[in-house]
Amino acid sequence: MIAEPNTASNLPSQKENAVHDETAPESAVQNGSSVRNGNLKTPSEKRKVREQCENIKRNSSSSRRVSQLQNGEVVEAVTLFEVVSMGKRAMQSVVDDWVEAYKQDRNVALLDLINFFIQCSGCQGMVTAEMFQSLHKKDVMRKMTETFDEETGLQYKKFMAYPWILTVTWPVDTDNKDYPLIRTGPYWKKFKANFCEFIAVLVQQCQCNILYDSYLMDTIISLLTGLADSMVRAFRHTSTLAAMKLLTAVVSVHLNLDVNKHNAERLYEVEKKRTSGKRTNYRLDQLERKRKEYERKLLEIQNMMNAIFKGTFLNRYRDVIPEIRATCIEEIGSWIKTYPDGFLNDSYLKYIGWMLYDKQAEVRLKCLLGLQGIYSRKELVSRMDLFTSRFKDRIVSMPLDKDHEVAVQAMKLLMLMSQNCEDVLSTEDCETLYQFVYTTHRPLAVAAGEFLYKRLLSHEGDEEVQPEGGGKFGASTDRLKRLISFFLESELHKHVAYLIDSLWDWAGKFLKDWECMTTLLLKNAEEDGEALSDAHESALIEIILATVREAAEGHPPVGRGAAKKILSVKEKKIQLEDCTKITEHFIMVLPQLLAKYSTDAQKVANLLQIPQYYDLDVYRMEHLRKHLDALLREVKDIVAKHSDMSVLEASSRTYYILCSEEIAIYSQVDRARTQLIDELMGQLNQLLDGFWQKEEGFCTDAGEISQMHSALRRVAAFHNAHDLTKWNLYDKTLRLLVFEMEHGSLPVLMILPALQCMYFSLLWQLTAVSENSPKETLFTLRRELRCFSQICMCFLHHKEKDAFMILCDWLLILSHQDSNNNEEAVGLLDYLPSTSLQEKLLLFIQKHVFMEEEEESKDLTEEEDRKDESCKLDDLHKKRSLLAAYCKLIVYNVVEMSAAAEIYKYYVKTYNDFGDIIKETLSKTRHNNKIQSTKTLILCLQQLFQTHAESQDSSSSVDFHSASFTNMKELARRFSLTFGWDQVKSRESVAMIHKEGIEFAFQGATGVGGKCLPPNLSFLLIISEFSNKLLKPDKRLVYAYLQRYIAEPLPCRGDEWQPLIWYRNSLLANEDEESSVLGSSGELSPVGTSKMSSFKRKLSNGSLPVTSQTEAEGKAPDLQCSSQLASAEGKRRKRLKSREMHLQEHLPFLCPGGLQRRYCKDEIKTEDVSKKSQAEDTTEDVDVDVVSADQDS
Repeated sequence: MIAEPNTASNLPSQKENAVHDETAPESAVQNGSSVRNGNLKTPSEKRKVREQCENIKRNSSSSRRVSQLQNGEVVEAVTLFEVVSMGKRAMQSVVDDWVEAYKQDRNVALLDLINFFIQCSGCQGMVTAEMFQSLHKKDVMRKMTETFDEETGLQYKKFMAYPWILTVTWPVDTDNKDYPLIRTGPYWKKFKANFCEFIAVLVQQCQCNILYDSYLMDTIISLLTGLADSMVRAFRHTSTLAAMKLLTAVVSVHLNLDVNKHNAERLYEVEKKRTSGKRTNYRLDQLERKRKEYERKLLEIQNMMNAIFKGTFLNRYRDVIPEIRATCIEEIGSWIKTYPDGFLNDSYLKYIGWMLYDKQAEVRLKCLLGLQGIYSRKELVSRMDLFTSRFKDRIVSMPLDKDHEVAVQAMKLLMLMSQNCEDVLSTEDCETLYQFVYTTHRPLAVAAGEFLYKRLLSHEGDEEVQPEGGGKFGASTDRLKRLISFFLESELHKHVAYLIDSLWDWAGKFLKDWECMTTLLLKNAEEDGEALSDAHESALIEIILATVREAAEGHPPVGRGAAKKILSVKEKKIQLEDCTKITEHFIMVLPQLLAKYSTDAQKVANLLQIPQYYDLDVYRMEHLRKHLDALLREVKDIVAKHSDMSVLEASSRTYYILCSEEIAIYSQVDRARTQLIDELMGQLNQLLDGFWQKEEGFCTDAGEISQMHSALRRVAAFHNAHDLTKWNLYDKTLRLLVFEMEHGSLPVLMILPALQCMYFSLLWQLTAVSENSPKETLFTLRRELRCFSQICMCFLHHKEKDAFMILCDWLLILSHQDSNNNEEAVGLLDYLPSTSLQEKLLLFIQKHVFMEEEEESKDLTEEEDRKDESCKLDDLHKKRSLLAAYCKLIVYNVVEMSAAAEIYKYYVKTYNDFGDIIKETLSKTRHNNKIQSTKTLILCLQQLFQTHAESQDSSSSVDFHSASFTNMKELARRFSLTFGWDQVKSRESVAMIHKEGIEFAFQGATGVGGKCLPPNLSFLLIISEFSNKLLKPDKRLVYAYLQRYIAEPLPCRGDEWQPLIWYRNSLLANEDEESSVLGSSGELSPVGTSKMSSFKRKLSNGSLPVTSQTEAEGKAPDLQCSSQLASAEGKRRKRLKSREMHLQEHLPFLCPGGLQRRYCKDEIKTEDVSKKSQAEDTTEDVDVDVVSADQDS
């Protein structure tokens, strides 16, 4: 039989002949030739088979177009494989047609089915068959082979599919590369579904009779078992999937038979009781025969199940291919769930337990999904005790899995185990799982939120059973207290938004019960002894703020979720309703809460953030205006009481939110805001007047300093969100700061808020610049801007470091201002830092970020050690903020990009603390300017090398094993990794690194003929870390550029010349020229004879110069390895010719016109030695720079 499967490209469109035309008659199969039975002995026979395989695709369309006349219409028949893969016919009718064909001639139909499975494996070869002739077992096993014939290039597989021995022959180049089950796209996804459906329907349609004929299933099972043992992945994968789906279908048949058997037994017992006393009964005998028939069928089905399980599953559940392992585990999970009486025991469960440790996430996921189906049914859980005790610890650890989906499904499985298994999870296990509500991956956090809510917060009967004295909110109060206790015990108080977001999908109704929460806060301890403690009150206020934010914004908090999700119409409606509910409730309650906690800065700062989520249109109702007055009054009192910046900023933002001109309450809030600012400015003016009236202009009284500090902070907080220009704050703060610059006697507490006030004042003036602004105003503003920059530069020495942050933000704003499309204003107000200012900024970063402070070893208690650790974290956060502010100046071209070289030096040393910031800076600068960014990298390495060389003894050579040199190589390796895998995208940058590195390495070389050791030669070891990022043509070009710096043959026996050898080897790795580079004596074979000075030509625009072919030929007589170079050159000509166009098109940076001429000359065959001498003379007389020539042309 010759099977001719189609390729993937033309499957949907081809039509082929009828099924019976594919198969040879049975007699022909039995008495087939040597080609048909697979016994290929002579080379001519093997070539014949290969030709047949290669012509399959070409001849299939013509040989199979055999038409049949049916009912007067011409119909083209197609193969079973195409019918199933196309899916255009109902699978029921396809199987019915095959069953009908089987009843007519089972051998032909079975061979058609065998051919179907071979074709589904993607085999593009030939299938032959011979009848099994009762051979001995050893002879049979000898025939079960899988070999490769090198002469014909064909792969052979011979195996038994009772009653035949099949031989599959296919070209080896199609092995394992592509087959239907792994192809992508909707067509092949549908094919897999159709394939599985075909097997299920086939078993279903055959379950009445032919399934038990001891022929059909024996053949299919032996076929699939034989294919599943193949070394070919396509055969193994396809046959394993088919076998697993076949067993699933057989299990369903077993269940139906079991039901029918029980029904027959019941009827038999009923009939037996009804006819007791009678000798014979036809009905009773009929039922007895039916019962025995069911038992016989069940026994056959059980044998089939055992054969498939032992023949395929046991061998393939640990296959090297993860898809095959996943298929096996997925199906065994369905068997256990569908037929627990047969499969729900430890003999089968152990396979799922073992595969929980699989290295592939796909397999672990299938295990968890299968276990979910089992643990979701309480009647099955009682039989899982041994499995649970053995694998519980593994399942509990799986929420930490690196694959997110596996972690989520593990948490859901633990939820089911917690619900249906009593005491299976210990208290320690639950406490560990609760903490996953704080993870950044939202699906896992939501699953953990369900576990927390159902296990800890929601108890059965909470709604019905009210605690004594609980009143209206008894059940909710109890839940709320449990939530607060959990929040405080977790000691992650800064992550309350994550906790609420995790619980939102499961406890949304409970978390929106703001009436219960505020009632609990406003309870009086004297009236109710169960009032909350101070810590519980603080936690509850944070929870209220988090729930309000979640309801009003409708998306996860920052850090959890990629971006804001698009809300549906229903979600938007719920969001608007929640905003209205929040506003109507807190309009009345918030003033009471502010009054109660007005002295607590943390509580007040959180409560004052609630109004930003109001629906301000609600204030249109007149009866709510009185609550607005109460709110404004409380906020005013809070501003007067507190000087904490978080409270003041929250108060300022509240006025900003309520002062929207579009709403009706604007005039009322604006009057209150103006009155408050007048009072604040009056206090500040009074303190300043008293300050300047002092004899020496400086007050030493701590109380007055504190008052001045508080007044300046209040004004600065409001100036941030509100325009206070009319109060002339700029002149007042300028006088104060100028006094400090002249006398240097003001405390830091006064300087920093004064700087902030001056900063905000100038920002508001910049915002007010319009197209009609007069030049006098612009010049005045320009003078003020530069004055403020000088003031900030003078205050960089302060310990608080806030002046540096202000200066960085200020420089960034000035360099990227818009000024309302006023080009003249932009030109006048534009400001870039001077060189001295840039140096001071860099020195500040080096001193306050990268300089390590000496730590004194002290014996600290546990509490002191915890506080010390907290202080270190805060200090690290401040350093990261400083570094990020400076790196923004580099990224946005405010500061010279070369300044980043000083930052990059610390990339490896401070990788854990600042590595992400430095890496992002490198990425952004490379995006802005690839060449300049690359020059910054090489500058960084050069500076480090020079520092290393200066630290070494001048008389000794460079120590390659020293810590500093090793760190340089590691830094270069990290830099090379940042270029990624796309060598074409980064080829210009990498070539620039090699060009600059070679020039630096040979810089300062002296001596006769350049034979003296260059002082920076060991720098070649550093740039060799970038050699693997070069494309092969680029390696050749860089190598040609290196040749320009190499003079006469150099003695390379010393270690001092090893960097040059190693670097050249890195450029010529895996190249044909490698043999011509190193001689057997260890000496370098030079490429040119001209002196070192003649090669030290400077390159413009980063272009790599190369020597022409004429030069190389002219200098050939002086080479040590000229014969080797000539042979290598001959081998290169074909490659160089094919790459010429590619280099010209994609790499003008590395391929100037001179190089193009060189390639052209590679193709010219020199016939006369005199021509070579003429070329040599021409080369020596005309010594031109390649780049200059290119530019002239």
